[in-house]
Amino acid sequence: MNKKKFLALFSLVIILAFIGYIIYDIAQPERSDEEQTDAADNMETHPDKWRIEQEVFIREGLKAVAVSADGNIYLGGDSFVSCYSEDLKDIWTLDTPEKITAISVYGDTVFATSEELIFLLNRDGKLINEWGPYEANCIITSVSANKDYLAIADAGNKTVFILRKDGEVISLIGHFGDKLLIPSPYFDVNLTDDNNLFMAHTGIFRIEKRTINGKILSSFGEPGSAPESFCGCCNPAHFAIIPQGFVTAEKGINRIKIMGPEGGFIEYVSSDNDFIASAPLDVASEDGKTIYGANSADNKLYVFTRK
Repeated sequence: MNKKKFLALFSLVIILAFIGYIIYDIAQPERSDEEQTDAADNMETHPDKWRIEQEVFIREGLKAVAVSADGNIYLGGDSFVSCYSEDLKDIWTLDTPEKITAISVYGDTVFATSEELIFLLNRDGKLINEWGPYEANCIITSVSANKDYLAIADAGNKTVFILRKDGEVISLIGHFGDKLLIPSPYFDVNLTDDNNLFMAHTGIFRIEKRTINGKILSSFGEPGSAPESFCGCCNPAHFAIIPQGFVTAEKGINRIKIMGPEGGFIEYVSSDNDFIASAPLDVASEDGKTIYGANSADNKLYVFTRK
């Protein structure tokens, strides 16, 4: 077998394996009887403290949401990036050559990713640059920017890339000895202003705090249906950092909750809902007072405020 045929076959095997994970994840029972009972008990003991203030249909293929410091809301999906005002008025929409899987805003730049590429937009919705691909078989699922760096999560290669703001890769996490367990395309990252990287290590049900060079500083999370645990395959599927700590979204039991800085359960945002179990909402919040959820199942943006 020549080299080209071998590489083609290898790539096909990787793609088929990933598709197999997705099919398995969707096909498996979402909740056992014990999990259903525990979830019902949890809802009675810990009722939702937040309500849906608004829900707005955005566009077919909605996938991702981010919020800027000035309150504007940025949404991405199948071949589009949109900007909405805080009162949910459409400001602009840019059609993109590929579907958008993740979005982040810092300063005057919007970073929107497809599975392989990073698109840089200005705050008026004009495309100003494009980076990548950085690796074969990329499946970028999350992007997060701070003043100096950009973190992108690649579920295909189970790697976090740390980039300078000129696109140069300075660090790879999970690429060599420190292998990550990422069973499906749910892999979220958040980069703080003090250069701490928070990442959802979904195969072992926890959020890890690391340096941008990959050293683990702390972690929290465990499997289970209890309020402080993460239930079902590949959780937390999404999370965002807020003043209270974290807002997390799960699949399997589709619940959104607030966790403290050390991982302790604070309250449910939404647990008694009709959201599809296998379609967790991407979540974003700037101030911890309003939480936005992008629902890929019905292409709506949900706005949650505290009761």
